[in-house]
Amino acid sequence: MAACAAGIALAAAACGAPSSPGTPAPAQAGQTQSAPSSSPSLAASTAPVPGTAAAVASQAPGFPQKLIPLMPKASLKSSSVDKNSSPASAGLVGTIAAPASAVFTFYTSALTAQGFKAAPGDKVGGTKSRDFVRANGETANISVVEEAGLTTFTVGANVAAGSLK
Repeated sequence: MAACAAGIALAAAACGAPSSPGTPAPAQAGQTQSAPSSSPSLAASTAPVPGTAAAVASQAPGFPQKLIPLMPKASLKSSSVDKNSSPASAGLVGTIAAPASAVFTFYTSALTAQGFKAAPGDKVGGTKSRDFVRANGETANISVVEEAGLTTFTVGANVAAGSLK
């Protein structure tokens, strides 16, 4: 699930204010200012990597909607997919004005219909969470937080690349 969390964190970071690495800082009195050097590695690290995508408030390109469908009436906050990792990963964050039990019911049904089986346990610390496993070590997780009548949920899966449908 760390890969899913990292993908979603990347999606959120991608929406931050753009940085300007080539913009020099103002010179202080008595100091000279030199022109910044260009960094080829910076340009390479910001280019999109084929097979990966992240989006805020929308489905990331190539997101496996059959594997992790968006719950009806839910608002999508972010999504990500990485087909290059092994296992491949996908995740989404959403909110809904429904109880956590409704979210667990919807995603448990969606995942078990695809051959996932719920693992024992329903909490990690104080967070409501449920893990699922499927053949060949594929895993999925649902984590839910309820606050002021709004439920925020994260659903992620680490699966074989061919399962990202």
